[in-house]
Amino acid sequence: MEKLVEREDAPRNPLAAAPALAIQFFLIPLAVVGVTVLVYLGFRSMLTEERTPAEYLAEVRYGGWSRQWPAAYELSRLMEDPQVRADRSLVPELVKAFDDAKEGDPRIRRYLALAIGRLEPPLPKEAIDVLTKALDEPGTAWTPDIVSRINGWSEIDINEARIMTIWALGSSGDASVVARLVPLFDSTDAGVRKIVVYALGALPGDAQLPTLSHALKDDAADVRWNAAVALARHDSADGVPVLKEMLDRAFVEQTVKRDVRQYEDQDPVADVMISGLRAAAALNDPALKASVEGLSQQDRSLRVRQAALEALKTIG
Repeated sequence: MEKLVEREDAPRNPLAAAPALAIQFFLIPLAVVGVTVLVYLGFRSMLTEERTPAEYLAEVRYGGWSRQWPAAYELSRLMEDPQVRADRSLVPELVKAFDDAKEGDPRIRRYLALAIGRLEPPLPKEAIDVLTKALDEPGTAWTPDIVSRINGWSEIDINEARIMTIWALGSSGDASVVARLVPLFDSTDAGVRKIVVYALGALPGDAQLPTLSHALKDDAADVRWNAAVALARHDSADGVPVLKEMLDRAFVEQTVKRDVRQYEDQDPVADVMISGLRAAAALNDPALKASVEGLSQQDRSLRVRQAALEALKTIG
């Protein structure tokens, strides 16, 4: 009996019980969590599987109507990758997809034009031809009487497809496009005039300079600013007075009525001024030096001050 009592009264060793407790309270729950995470990651990898540009193009051409424009959008995003942009094998299918979309959802053409415009210049002739032809087709050449004849798409969708087509032509690197774009500056739509001026500024040659100089007197500030920047890219000082407007914060704040977005790193006023500073650096005109120096020292936006300091390195 004494031995039994002694055995019962003997203190338990906590180290001996530790492995069992670890299995019960730590290892088993950890294993359950690990299996759950693996199952989640497996399903997520299936849902987020990367698709190739060719697969998105097939979806645009042959997919259901609800999947076509999202596929075109995703394709345009893939074209931001330099390796994808340099793949010339995509050109024939891109051109066919853009041409086939002329009677479809204008959002498809909008994003396909963006994809084509992101190809490495110069664009091949077949791409330029189909973009040029699109300017005269209902899917992109919007007029007020045409909206009711198309499947309920808004004026904005159709006009944005036209604007993106003009942008793509401006990104073509082909000076022959200038003659086709210059007449479009007569549009009553300030958005169209703005993108035409931008496209003309991006294209090589001097044939567009008279149109760009004329655009400096446009009623829309965005058009004037784009014209001044475009002229600076072509080493023309005609836009210096307008560039001075762009470097005047008080003037820009009176013109740009959009507020800074609180939770986003976007400041439309600063964006205009930075564009003006980059144009001033490209032009390297001493008449702009005082304005640039003032911004580098006093402007309340750190982005503007940094851009001004960079411009001063060029202006001297």
